[in-house]
Amino acid sequence: MGRPFNRALARLRRDFQLSIITLMGFFGVLGISPYAIYRLSQGNYAVGIADTIIVLSTLFAMGYAWRTGDTRKPGLCLMVVASLCATLIVIKLGINGLFWIYPLILLNFFMVPPLLALLATVAVLVALVVYSRLIPGTVFESDYQMLSFIVTAMLSSTLSFIFAQRASYQRNQLQSWATRDALTGARNRRVMDQELKIAVANKRRHDINSAVLVIDMDHFKQVNDRFGHAVGDQVLVNFVELTNRCFRHEDRLFRFGGEEFLLLLCNTDEKGLRAAALQLQAQIAQHLTSPGGPVTVSMGGAVLYANEHWQDWLQRADHQLYEAKRAGRNRIHIDTYQVAALA
Repeated sequence: MGRPFNRALARLRRDFQLSIITLMGFFGVLGISPYAIYRLSQGNYAVGIADTIIVLSTLFAMGYAWRTGDTRKPGLCLMVVASLCATLIVIKLGINGLFWIYPLILLNFFMVPPLLALLATVAVLVALVVYSRLIPGTVFESDYQMLSFIVTAMLSSTLSFIFAQRASYQRNQLQSWATRDALTGARNRRVMDQELKIAVANKRRHDINSAVLVIDMDHFKQVNDRFGHAVGDQVLVNFVELTNRCFRHEDRLFRFGGEEFLLLLCNTDEKGLRAAALQLQAQIAQHLTSPGGPVTVSMGGAVLYANEHWQDWLQRADHQLYEAKRAGRNRIHIDTYQVAALA
């Protein structure tokens, strides 16, 4: 019992949006369920059913998010259901139902992107104003009351929008700092370990091939010593930009040393790994230079074996890199095979 709970807690810590859906869903169910029971028992079936739909939709969204890891679809579903049901509740209860619009505003801004949440809030307010104009006295008791509600609801929405936009920007910044190398923009060693573990799991469960290419820039220390670290840094940045242009979106480039990088190639066998290494070598020979002349790299590659630990996989590729450097650099070694450097 303790271990599943700890795993769930760790997952909530890692996934911000899942934690939001879980917390908002828990308190939403806890707060709305008594109203649903009370209104159904009093014969107020329209509002009671609306409350019940919100509760059931919340439980479904929470379960879907936990099962699939997808928080976007459940968030959108909750926003639509809650907005429609809250509008119905206000129409049925009048002034007493207006109080539910304020938690709806908060819910929407937590569930979906800020602009979409703002548009949903505006749509609800427009619907209530139109309905009150068509059937006077059903929602608002006076124009002054209607105006006061619209102003306060829009003020709450605007402030929530500003806060949500700022929070989203800060989360993205933190995510970038936690997962990306600050200089080059390549993914960092921490993320690399996680991605290699995922590749091993995909091989074990679905027999999806993956390959790694460990890349080291030849004589890079000489570039720093002769031209300064600023020049060396720019060479690293240029290398990452060049590599990102050469490969598929699903492939991953990581920086895990000063001038050492790892390229994770998804759904790739040994033939594909060789082709990718030769392509990268050719692009580097054509486009990557320093003030001292062309830049070359040594590469070691390995295809993931079945039931292999990710550290053993990485060690095999690293060993091939060592062999490539010992053979004279500007070489590609993939397991026990060697491909001569391009002239």
